[in-house]
Amino acid sequence: MPHEHEPAGDGASPGPATSNAALASRFHQMFPVLSAGEIDRVRRFGEVRRFPAGELLFHAGEAVPGMYVILSGRVAIVPRDGLGQAVPVAAFAQLIGAPVEEMTEVVPGEVMAEIGQLSGRPDLSVFDARAVGDVEAIVVPPEALRALLVAEAELGERILRALILRRVALIEIGFGGPVLVGALESPDVTRLSHFLERNAIPFRVVDPEEDGDASPLLARFAPKPSELPIVVMPDGTVLKNPTKLELARALGLVATSFRSEPYDVAVVGAGPAGLATAVYGASEGLSILVLEALAFGGQAGASARIENYLGFPTGVSGQALMARAVTQAQKFGVEFSLSTEVRRLDSTGSGPDPVHILELADGRRVRARTVVVATGARYRRPEIPNLAQFEGRGVSYWASPVEARLCRDRDVVLLGGGNSAGQAAVFLASHARQVSMLVRGPGLSSTMSRYLIDRITASPNIAVLCDTEIVELLGTPDQGLNGVGWRNRRTGVEERHGTAHLFLFTGAEPAATWLTGSGIPLDEKGFIRTGADARSPERVPLPLETGVEGVFAVGDVRCGSVKRVGAAIGEGASVVAQLHTSLARLGPTPASAMRA
Repeated sequence: MPHEHEPAGDGASPGPATSNAALASRFHQMFPVLSAGEIDRVRRFGEVRRFPAGELLFHAGEAVPGMYVILSGRVAIVPRDGLGQAVPVAAFAQLIGAPVEEMTEVVPGEVMAEIGQLSGRPDLSVFDARAVGDVEAIVVPPEALRALLVAEAELGERILRALILRRVALIEIGFGGPVLVGALESPDVTRLSHFLERNAIPFRVVDPEEDGDASPLLARFAPKPSELPIVVMPDGTVLKNPTKLELARALGLVATSFRSEPYDVAVVGAGPAGLATAVYGASEGLSILVLEALAFGGQAGASARIENYLGFPTGVSGQALMARAVTQAQKFGVEFSLSTEVRRLDSTGSGPDPVHILELADGRRVRARTVVVATGARYRRPEIPNLAQFEGRGVSYWASPVEARLCRDRDVVLLGGGNSAGQAAVFLASHARQVSMLVRGPGLSSTMSRYLIDRITASPNIAVLCDTEIVELLGTPDQGLNGVGWRNRRTGVEERHGTAHLFLFTGAEPAATWLTGSGIPLDEKGFIRTGADARSPERVPLPLETGVEGVFAVGDVRCGSVKRVGAAIGEGASVVAQLHTSLARLGPTPASAMRA
């Protein structure tokens, strides 16, 4: 690993399609060597431990107790995948474009850690670390690591950048996370791949038809077709065709316990608005829990590239932008529980310290003094015959690198005329042979940003068909989609075209049905009313407060909000001041009074 001190450069964030060349150019940022002064600043956050020659500091697949900063001696590392097979260091170095001679050992001043440690949950190592000679190291536990990142700004930035870049590398090469064993084009492999990608979890797919070593594994663990695919976790645990929730629990994405005392704020939804609330609120000392039913990022996280977001002149993928926000929130101590559905909100509590109770789908209950609803919107399903039987079997509501790989050099069909549809069309055009973009209206000018229209016009393999609607889907539930029929709404002419991939971007509906019976007023379309629009007879709600005191709404789920990423982030940040006002009305909790 590096043997020289390199200056820090620009930050990065988890996101797809980082090239090996780009990773190689940032190798010394990925594996920095701390100076003597920086090491001294680390000492107060951890404890010095000694390891005799030959001792394992930790083993692949086992929980790591924290960040290691090597003081003396050397540590040999051997990467291992979820199957327990050692990955040759030379091959690993080649994958990330790093010098082989600098990848075999960790030397004094180097840091051994992974970004998952910021989550507060057990972080499993992806390699064996063994002492070469006697080793002395500072071990910083996860909670102290978060404190270090906040208290030591410059040093914390350097360490955090290294951890982010390492996660980027692991995602890029598909190493360090679950191994999916199953047919590459299997709907269930696609389903699980998309879930892992949206949650920035490194993974790789092993297709038995292309890798003979996978066949004995399938014969041993999944003799029945219904048990495919199997998922081999980093610790060797095998899951048979798991649901997303089962996989999330195995990965530790679902919180196993919550605080006994109420949180200052419970945020429901981890899209741009919810994450902004979490970052700004936690940075100001509020205890915050974020509950997300699916994956972080919301619809923004599924955007292939956002080119009109302030401060990113070359554009940024929604996944990269939202992954930065999650890391930022974790740095400030925000707790997350993903794949955690909230079924009901009970705000009927009374007494000197009334709390809101969130009832979860798994039967657990979360208590919070205030609640921010940031559940955004769900993809709208157009009225197309037999649509449900092809969802996940050729029909998608997003266009991620997982789908792009399946569409390479093939014809695809996309329905929609908004910005999300435009971003997806441009992204898919760089992979697919031909993109047929169906638009129900007479054109794109009234529904899409100009820069996207220009990009689509300049793409030779995107054909825009206006005044067009889908009338039929061809195929079978077993084999999936194999064709789409559409009709010109002006002429009535119908056409059929062969394709195995249909992408639907037909708008969204507010995700607020779970609030039924909570007393929170909604408008006629199901969006949450706030402020003066909430029409509370007993009081004047704060601008982003609902008709129920202490419950706020931000982002796309709120009536009157501007449906843009920047606007959602702005509302998420703005609501924090109103949360402080609401909490001040309630007065200090017994726990906060004791801390004071």
